[in-house]
Amino acid sequence: MADAADVRRIALSLPSVEEIPSAGFDFRVGNKGFVWSYPERRPGERRRIRTDIAVLYVGDESERQALLLGEPDVFFTAHGYEDWPLVLLRLDAVDVDRLEELVTDAWHMRAANLPTSPA
Repeated sequence: MADAADVRRIALSLPSVEEIPSAGFDFRVGNKGFVWSYPERRPGERRRIRTDIAVLYVGDESERQALLLGEPDVFFTAHGYEDWPLVLLRLDAVDVDRLEELVTDAWHMRAANLPTSPA
């Protein structure tokens, strides 16, 4: 079972990652988010930062649908996320190795088009 501390450790182990100050966790590469805490919104209530759920960048709609349909006990979506290449990940539903794979894949997709420094 993974948790927010595992997300933080994995994300910060990747090159060029910046942690954005947040009530939970929020990691970016090249100013592009790849994993962050779920800001849960319920009608009539203030937004609640959920550190037991991660918002994970997945790149495209086909990958998003594959995860949502293939593992509904692990991945889900919520209002406001329908049109974005993102899934919500229940951290307690994955082990640390799987979390590392997911976070690293998200980082790769976001870091892929970043400019490189001249040699």
